[in-house]
Amino acid sequence: MDMKLWQKDTPLDRKIEDFTVGNDPLYDLELAEFDVFVNLAHARMLTEVGLLDGEEGKRLKQALVQIHASIKAGKFLIEPGIEDVHSQLEKLLTEATGEAGKKIHTARSRNDQVLADLKLYFRERLAGMGDQVVALFRQSMQQAERYQHIFMPGYTHLQVAMPSSFGLWFSAYAENLIDDLQWIQQAFRLINQNPLGSAAGYGSSFPVNRKLTTELLGFERLHINSIHAQMQRGKSEMIGSMAIASLAHTLNKWAYDICLYNGQNFAFFNLPVSMTTGSSIMPHKKNPDVFELIRAKTNQLITVPQQVLQLIQNLPAGYHRDFQLLKEMIFPAFDTIQKVLDLMIYAVGAIEVNENLSEDERYRLAYSVDAVNQLVMQGMSFRDAYHQVGQAVRSGKFQKPEAMQTTHLGSVDHPGLNEIEAKMKEVQNELNMHVPRAIMQSLLDSC
Repeated sequence: MDMKLWQKDTPLDRKIEDFTVGNDPLYDLELAEFDVFVNLAHARMLTEVGLLDGEEGKRLKQALVQIHASIKAGKFLIEPGIEDVHSQLEKLLTEATGEAGKKIHTARSRNDQVLADLKLYFRERLAGMGDQVVALFRQSMQQAERYQHIFMPGYTHLQVAMPSSFGLWFSAYAENLIDDLQWIQQAFRLINQNPLGSAAGYGSSFPVNRKLTTELLGFERLHINSIHAQMQRGKSEMIGSMAIASLAHTLNKWAYDICLYNGQNFAFFNLPVSMTTGSSIMPHKKNPDVFELIRAKTNQLITVPQQVLQLIQNLPAGYHRDFQLLKEMIFPAFDTIQKVLDLMIYAVGAIEVNENLSEDERYRLAYSVDAVNQLVMQGMSFRDAYHQVGQAVRSGKFQKPEAMQTTHLGSVDHPGLNEIEAKMKEVQNELNMHVPRAIMQSLLDSC
């Protein structure tokens, strides 16, 4: 069995080792590519400051490029007895380059190394989330345009309220996605700061160039204070999970709407048979299971920030092994939100709406406000008009008036679809979350 990076002469109790390692190797495989990038930047920096000679730096680069290729080909493994992905890479580098591989950890701790890996991973997942949010926005806006003028009753307190439209409903969720994209962008910005050089949290006596690794890895800025840098373990996960939770809340409400309005008592939507399930006893059933599961999964995702906070609270400054368990919370959360978004993108565009709801007698009272407003336009005070229409409703004599045209932005007849499109474009232009990846890629291209 290989020695651990930190191991003394006394072998570690196997029972203790199994417990402390836990599921970490499974999640570490997802960090392998990012560990290569961190090592490339670190090796380049060590060469620049003279802690590696030019030939050592060149051989390390070549070996890291080969390791990266094996990762992309799905051939990279963490061998039995190797503690984590960082140890595996150092082992491979030492086998490939000899003494140069033994020098790769100079002026570095696994604390800043792991944190840098995680930040690169979070950046990648957040950028992917952002792309999916934009794709879902496009689907929803297409539906809003398609059904812009089709009546849909609005509800408050689950009671019929006022006239609305499917265009207003679809574009409402589209605009909500713009807010969620801003959450994702802000999380990206907060996470996109370089911890390398902080070592175990107290810096290094080596003359490291922290600004260089910041540039090489595409970080927007540097965590200046070394203790502050290490405080990002847990905080980065919290920030990322809050972006996930914000988006999950939108998708949760959306899925609930679809489940509710798909029922026979509402019948607002028609879902394709291929998107529903049946019953083992009731032949007529078309169950919206996919949206029910989206609702359930997003409920779980909404709890992740609290799970993270419960784990990291009451810990003093510095690294603690408690942080290892954060991977088990945040990595699956990213996977789940990705799958949910993928399904929503697929499903929202397939929804067909009931275009005859305005003829349903159940929604006659939705026009009571229009009746009040018409009286006001004729010169009656609002309060008197309100009481007059209310009396007609209570006596059963209310007559549905001609619908009034709404003119203000964001209303039934003027939902502002062009303005919502412009708003999304403006937010997208604020931050290109794929630029750091392109910068990192140049580390491979230059080798």
